[in-house]
Amino acid sequence: MSRSTIAAVALVFAASVGLAACGNGGGGSGSSAGDTSTVRGTSTVSGTSTVKIAETSLGDILVDGKGRTLYLFTADGKNTNSMKCDAQCLKLWPPLEGKPKAGAGAKESLINTTDVAGKAQATYAGHPLYYYARDDSAGDVKGQGIAKVWYVIDAQGNAVKKAPASPSQGEYGY
Repeated sequence: MSRSTIAAVALVFAASVGLAACGNGGGGSGSSAGDTSTVRGTSTVSGTSTVKIAETSLGDILVDGKGRTLYLFTADGKNTNSMKCDAQCLKLWPPLEGKPKAGAGAKESLINTTDVAGKAQATYAGHPLYYYARDDSAGDVKGQGIAKVWYVIDAQGNAVKKAPASPSQGEYGY
């Protein structure tokens, strides 16, 4: 088998694994985030924190008190305790735990929590909040639109489906 054939087979395999790993979780078994071997040390954030609205390349979006972008996962649905992001997924998409306070532009009435395995996960307009582990600094939006299920959130709690100005990775985030 030629080197190019092997590379093509490996690429097809990786793409199919990516599709299965970051799909919409419709099969009920949860959604895995795929390979996390290069994930930078983002972990679950808990305690009393702040969420606010900040201006980014995607417009005004929800971020934490340090400016780190927060995301919603459309497969989770809204106002539910049935989270679709499983343990593998959570390695790449750690949740914001606890009930944050409203900062500049965020609406206190939209902030709440949902119970996930005995822990309070922060929600905004009923959507559980997550970080993307590969966002390196404040204002990064590298998780935007991954697998067409991960999106940043506007001040009203809606998914912002605008594409980032310059994608820095593949469609599935790895």
